[in-house]
Amino acid sequence: MTTIVRQTGFRQTVLAMAVLAAFAPAHAESESVAESTVSAGAALVTGDGADRSIFGQYNGLRWQDGYGLLDFDYYRRNDDTGTVTRFIGTNLGLQTRELSFLWKRQGDWRLTADYGSLVRYDPYTVNTGMVAAGSTTPQVVHLAGGPGTGGELNPGTKRESLGVAVSKWFGPAMQLDASIKTENKDGSRIFGRGMNCPSALAPGCGFTTGIATGWAALYLSEPIDSNHTQLEARLSYATGKLRLNGGYYGSFYNNQVGTLTPGVPGALNGPLGNLLPLSAGLQPLLSQAIALPPENEAHHFDLGGIYAFTPTTRANFKLAYTHASQRQDYAGSGLSGGPGGINNLSGEMDRVMALAGITSRPMKNLSLTANLRYEDTNDDTPLAAYNVVGAAPDTVYSYTNRNYGATRLRGKAQASYQFSSDYRGTLGVDYDSIDRTPFTRTSWVRGVSALRQQNEELSYRAELRRRMSENFSGTIAYVYSDRDGSNWLQPNAGPGVTEITDAAAFGPNAIFMPSLADRKREKIRLLANWEPMEGLALQFGIDNGKDTFKTPTDYGLRSSKMYLYTVDADYALTDSWNLNGFFSIGSQKLNQSRPEGYIMAFDNSNTSVGLGLTGKPMSALQVGARVSYFEDKNEYAQSLDANARANSVGLLNATGGLPDIVFRTTEFRLFGAYQLSKTSTIRVDAIYFRAKFNDWGYGYAGVPFAFGDNTTVSMEEDQSTTFIGARYIYRWQ
Repeated sequence: MTTIVRQTGFRQTVLAMAVLAAFAPAHAESESVAESTVSAGAALVTGDGADRSIFGQYNGLRWQDGYGLLDFDYYRRNDDTGTVTRFIGTNLGLQTRELSFLWKRQGDWRLTADYGSLVRYDPYTVNTGMVAAGSTTPQVVHLAGGPGTGGELNPGTKRESLGVAVSKWFGPAMQLDASIKTENKDGSRIFGRGMNCPSALAPGCGFTTGIATGWAALYLSEPIDSNHTQLEARLSYATGKLRLNGGYYGSFYNNQVGTLTPGVPGALNGPLGNLLPLSAGLQPLLSQAIALPPENEAHHFDLGGIYAFTPTTRANFKLAYTHASQRQDYAGSGLSGGPGGINNLSGEMDRVMALAGITSRPMKNLSLTANLRYEDTNDDTPLAAYNVVGAAPDTVYSYTNRNYGATRLRGKAQASYQFSSDYRGTLGVDYDSIDRTPFTRTSWVRGVSALRQQNEELSYRAELRRRMSENFSGTIAYVYSDRDGSNWLQPNAGPGVTEITDAAAFGPNAIFMPSLADRKREKIRLLANWEPMEGLALQFGIDNGKDTFKTPTDYGLRSSKMYLYTVDADYALTDSWNLNGFFSIGSQKLNQSRPEGYIMAFDNSNTSVGLGLTGKPMSALQVGARVSYFEDKNEYAQSLDANARANSVGLLNATGGLPDIVFRTTEFRLFGAYQLSKTSTIRVDAIYFRAKFNDWGYGYAGVPFAFGDNTTVSMEEDQSTTFIGARYIYRWQ
């Protein structure tokens, strides 16, 4: 069983029209310049789909062993009429094909049209017994033979887009631009659902016992069949000291699949992997319809401009209004059980933005900049009691959805002074505050210890820059910021929240979101360009930063650190040969602690290095080679404090904690282009790609994680593939 976005033949009628439009002779006008290029060839790829699930994830080179290569570029300029025509086609033999058309008269009008296709194959392969996977009504089937005895699914998506844009100039002062782009997306992707009984959200769901399971995790394929259309129109006006532009942007999302309703059997694997009947109430919960992304639309209007008071002082402004809505009907999407008399969410969101700024140079060596940005987001979605929690005779809560809005104010002031012809210094201060609307009293928040209504942050910046003088230039910058906020809000046992002035009221196990916590940030950046000798250019970069968080308890994210060091080099060996390379190493570490004594330092580090050589051993031959290596490593350094329970100590001692996750790629590229004549060239490209990815999320040490029906998700850990492509390129005028 498969769900694969297969390669389909490009429509012959479309291709014929494209070639005819590009290469048909033009008898109606005398051409001044006409240039055309056609590139045709073939490519071979080694290995099967599992060997190149990473290499072929986005380029479409996943499933077939052979591919056709076809590109063209047609350009024509007519000096008598002032028109230019250009038609480009790339990757026409692949699933990532693109077409673009340009027709314009300089300073008068312009017309463009674009077509694009993009595929994305999931690198994981699913082995399952599911029937009708990728549809809106998949049927979960337990694999009696155990994991690995089902059919294979290869989820993937395909996007096809079409866009048209026009521009018209009304003299030197006014320009009108308009465009429309529509994109269809279809296929499927990895999805799932699970339940652990009992739960406050489902009190009627039974416990796991020796004869029944109250727990399940299911793999599901999310069906995708949607369209996103974007409209844009903009009018620009310029005269004297004033520049104005205003426009409209519209976004329209349409989803043909509103819900996913799985069919679930009455027996699934228990916690130990043995087949057990589902506990009372679990099957109806797992079989409920799942809402998929709903249809929505947004309309944005804006007006902005620049006014030059003097040659050294100018002001800018922008006003914008956005209205977004979501009104998809519940019943039409396949959903039921909503509040009485409520047919859809009737979601309404309005956003107003105003920005004003000024830039001035009051003295020859002094430049000043300041701006202020105001945003107000208002949620007008009607409130309704969508949820009922609890069961008689215990407490029963009925609660509504939540209105979420916010007012945000951001300001920036900066002064730069040119100390000399070589040195320039900058000092700046940034302000950022956000005031969220009061928590909806009839709503209920679960899964977090606290919320916060207000946050405020003040940042300071200092920078010294040395411009290129002889063979060296560089920049050093330092940033310090401090964020705090209002009193924390503690979720009630039922709807609503309570403001807490005494942090001790939260209890020792409360965890606070780092995005709301008090935070101090320090960051330093060094950039340099150095030319130590003729033909050799070096660029260096250093970024180093640290965040420190403060919350009422010690649990949660406590600090984070990052660094990134980069070097780029380019060396002209001779007039015909060039050597270039790069190296970078970086890390981001998060230090956090959790209740029951867990302390973890999560360290994501990455290293990349590359070396390339290009040259011309003879006038008609150009060659090149490049080797690159990339490693991304996730380390989980775990330890325990004195509050850890005995079972936690035993588990950590027995397992050693979570293993590392490492992703590595090595790539070798070679190319050669031989010019047969002034009009024809042969080019050969070769790529050897090797990857290793030991993601243990779906399996560890060769043992796959089995979902409740014995479905497994896997990916080949060591992959390698070779690509060889040859093209014949013909140019004419």
